[in-house]
Amino acid sequence: AGTWSDGKLTTRIGRNSGDVRGVLEALVAFGAPEDILVSGKPHLGTDRLVRILRGMREAIAAAGGEVRFGARVDELVFDGGAAVGARCRHEDGSVEELLGDAVVLAPGHSARELYSQLAAAGVTLEPKGFAVGFRIEHPQAVINQLQYRSYAYSVQTGRGTTDAANDAHNPMPELLRKHGTIALPTADYRLAAQVAPEDDASAERGVFSFCMCPGGQIVPTSTEAEELCINGMSFSRRDSKWANSALVVTVGEEGVDDPAFAEAFGADAEKNPILAGVAFQRWCERRAAEMGGGDFVAPVQRVTDYLKGTVSATVPSSSYRLGVKSAPLHELYPKPLTEALQAALERFERNMPGFVCEDALLHGVETRTSAPLRIVRDGETLEAKGIRGLFPAGEGSPTLALTSTLTLALTLILTPTPTWKAPATPAAL
Repeated sequence: AGTWSDGKLTTRIGRNSGDVRGVLEALVAFGAPEDILVSGKPHLGTDRLVRILRGMREAIAAAGGEVRFGARVDELVFDGGAAVGARCRHEDGSVEELLGDAVVLAPGHSARELYSQLAAAGVTLEPKGFAVGFRIEHPQAVINQLQYRSYAYSVQTGRGTTDAANDAHNPMPELLRKHGTIALPTADYRLAAQVAPEDDASAERGVFSFCMCPGGQIVPTSTEAEELCINGMSFSRRDSKWANSALVVTVGEEGVDDPAFAEAFGADAEKNPILAGVAFQRWCERRAAEMGGGDFVAPVQRVTDYLKGTVSATVPSSSYRLGVKSAPLHELYPKPLTEALQAALERFERNMPGFVCEDALLHGVETRTSAPLRIVRDGETLEAKGIRGLFPAGEGSPTLALTSTLTLALTLILTPTPTWKAPATPAAL
C-alpha cells in the first residue's frame, strides 16, 4: 500500500542493505527520480507511480509474462498437497483456470474471501495483532507551523492556493524579510505512545500515526458498498493544502476474549479465531458506512469534540471528495480502543502543542493498516507451511508491514539472487 499507492519508500529493515538498494535501483531504472537513492525519506507520489508501473508491466510483457486485468482470483488449485494454479473470474463472469509449477501469492491485506478459502484448504494461518483507528487531517499550514515554528513561512509548494494559505497562517517575520528565505519541504510528523487505563496497567496499548501524507488527500479504499474504509495519499509535489495521517490503536489477540469486544469480533470468533480479526475489521467498516449514511460518505468529528465525547455542530473543510458527515466517532469503536485513542491524543498535544485544535478533523475509518492474520511460511523453502509450491509474499506473509518491505519480499521470492539487476534499456520510458 505505502509503496504501490502513494510511493512511500520507507522501511525498517535497513536502507543501505543490498536488498533494499536493489529495489530502489529498480524503481529508478523504470523512471523514479535518482534522489530516492540518497533521500532520508524517499517518496514517489501517486502520479509518478502510474508511469513507473506501466513501464514495469511492459517489461514483464516483453519477457513473456502476462497481466490479467479485471480478473479476480476466486480460489487456488491444489493437487496432492501442492499448489498448482488459480481459478480466476473475469468481469464477464467467465472462469479461467491458470496452472503452473508453483504459485506466488501476494494477496494484500484485503483478500478476505481468499483467506477463508486458504483456511478451508488446510493452509496454515495464524492470527496476529493489527491496528485500527481514523485518518486525522489538519491544514498543512498548521503542521508546518508546529514543526518549523518561525521558519514555517519557508514552505512553498508552487501551488497558489496552498502557498497563500501557508503565508496567511505563517507570515514571514519582518526581521527576516531583508535576509531572504530558505526552502523547506512540506512538514510531516510521526507520533507514538503507549497508554493504559489508570486501573489496569497490564491493558497497555500502542497508539501511533502511520502513513503520514503531507500535502495529501484522504481517499476511499472500500471493496464492498456496505463497508467504508479510507486511506491517504500524496502526489509527488505534496502541494495539497491538507496534511493527513492514520491515527491507529493496536488490537491484540486478547480482544477476542474481552466482553467489550464481543459484538465487534462476532459470535464465530471462538469457533474460528484465525478469521476473527477479519470479522472485526468488517464490523468497524459497516459501522462507519452507517454513520456516514451510505454512498461512501465519511463520518467525521473534530478532534476537540472527540475528546469531549460530543458530536461536532460544524466541521472544517476536508480533502475527502465523496463527502463528509458529522458523526459520533467516539461511539464507533469498543470503549477500550476509544479511551486509548483519547489518552494518546492528549499526550500528543502535550508533546506537540497545537496538534489538538479546532481545525483537526477525524475521518472514519482506517482499518487496513495490515492483515489481521498471516500465512505461516517454512523458514528454509519459503513455501507456505504444509503446502508445496505455494510461496506467500508481501502483506499476509509472516512478519511484513507496509511500504518498501513488501516490495522487497516479492522481489526476493521471484528472483534467485538478492539484488535485482536493472535492465540496460528500461521499457517505455
